[in-house]
Amino acid sequence: MRVEYINPFSEAAFNVLKEVLNAEVKRGDLYLKSTSMSIMGVAALVGLAGDVEGRVLFDMTKETALAVAGAMNGETFTFLDEMAKATIQELANMITAQAVTKLHDLGFKFDLTPPALFTGDNMEVSNTLKVEALIVPMELGPIGKIEVNVAIRERM
Repeated sequence: MRVEYINPFSEAAFNVLKEVLNAEVKRGDLYLKSTSMSIMGVAALVGLAGDVEGRVLFDMTKETALAVAGAMNGETFTFLDEMAKATIQELANMITAQAVTKLHDLGFKFDLTPPALFTGDNMEVSNTLKVEALIVPMELGPIGKIEVNVAIRERM
């Protein structure tokens, strides 16, 4: 996976999270995950197709999702209702849109799927592309952590 694909997602996640949460955001060390991996409990998935193919997964615990939705809406959520779920999907949209804009400026052309939201315990994501996912952890202080999980390759 080329670094040109990762940096826009890392930068966009940092910028958007800092803006919408009005909180300190720290990027953790990047690392690779295998093609099959467990998720933390709430994940927004955006598919990519065109010059590149793959997906971006925004992975977090339920508690982090509730705190993020609360911070973005100025209210407290105690369970993942439709508003909280829509907020997490919108966050994924905002980050991905900013990253894709940067990639388009670099000459890459591709389309996005609308974010799909998955919630539950003991879930696993398999990557049929056989591309290792690069994980960009975003530490959000007391709010928690979001892992931006990017698995992209050039179309064969």
